[in-house]
Amino acid sequence: MTEQRTRVVVVGGGYAGVIAANHLRLRPDVQITLVNPRPEFVERIRLHQLVTGSDDAVVAYTDILGEGIRLVVDAVTRIDTQARKVELFNGSPDGEALPYDYLIYAVGSGSAHPTAVGADEFAYPIADLEEARRLAGALDQVHHGAPVCVVGAGPTGIETAAELAEQGRTVTLVCGAVLGPYLSTPGRRSVAKRLRKLGVEIVDGPGAMVSAVSADAVTLQDGRQLPSAVTIWTAGFGVPDLAARSGLRTDAIGRLLTDETLTSVDDDRIVAAGDAAAPSGDPLRMSCQAAIPLGAQAANTVLARIAGTTPAVINQAFTGQCISLGRGGATVQIARTDDTPLPLYVGGRAAATIKEAVCKGTVSFLRREARKPGSYFWLKGGKRPEPQAVDAP
Repeated sequence: MTEQRTRVVVVGGGYAGVIAANHLRLRPDVQITLVNPRPEFVERIRLHQLVTGSDDAVVAYTDILGEGIRLVVDAVTRIDTQARKVELFNGSPDGEALPYDYLIYAVGSGSAHPTAVGADEFAYPIADLEEARRLAGALDQVHHGAPVCVVGAGPTGIETAAELAEQGRTVTLVCGAVLGPYLSTPGRRSVAKRLRKLGVEIVDGPGAMVSAVSADAVTLQDGRQLPSAVTIWTAGFGVPDLAARSGLRTDAIGRLLTDETLTSVDDDRIVAAGDAAAPSGDPLRMSCQAAIPLGAQAANTVLARIAGTTPAVINQAFTGQCISLGRGGATVQIARTDDTPLPLYVGGRAAATIKEAVCKGTVSFLRREARKPGSYFWLKGGKRPEPQAVDAP
């Protein structure tokens, strides 16, 4: 008699998807398929380094996926929730849609659609691998001293501006109302001090919002024009519309609506994780700091449903944000567990060492979970899950 295995499809091979796929191996009777449009894992937190050539920002899936996980390199076009099948752009090897018993929705996030006139044509986003490579090519085509404008003062914008300035580029950072609004006042001063030391011109305050982008300039709402041979757009993130296209309810920007166990409000066979999840309509900050524990949580929710037990609710805690400021500096903003910044930070080379350790640590979490499912543990006061023994039929 053939053993009946529960089929789990994980859609998305980023931080949340990989940790979820590896964590599912706690049960040996689960058949795990990871679907991702690229054949390699992208370290999104290093894409600004790809642009300047200090890192390639990719890791082989063979290095971070556990034994027995099937990788399908393709894009998901639709989730058929009635038939419990995933429709692929290129189609599965047998020509049929990919069936599932449970699905983990971990499609991640990307660049938000820019609203400024001309931004679609002239600005370069940096939210995914192809965008970062395209930007690197554009920078190679202009003189090293040509003006570069970075639009957006989130961590991606700050890190990109600093990385380019450290290489001697002429960089302007257009922040909007304030530099790093998610930072404490001392943390913001630390970031600004380092940026100015690197030569970055910081443009913020009333009117410092971009209204138009052209081939050689950025126009602000107050009428100022800033010269820009290459304009980099980092203002905001969006999510793929796969959930909406599949008839599942989402929030205003397209994140899948779930309950506190990360289960879709429409279908208890679909569990979300990472940037594309909106638990109880109140999503966590888009970050690998949230994506990795949410991925493990999503896997535990699926495992609980397979076992017939009640899934736990999310118990996410933040520690702060690490912002690299070139290879020689950084600011680590300390925060409360609810992600509220405290007036405490670590700066300088010590912070750069911490930031690099965090970047390496995220991949190390994935590797360890691949080798030993259940090794990643994050729940405060919780019990580490143990591998499940399954009787042969």
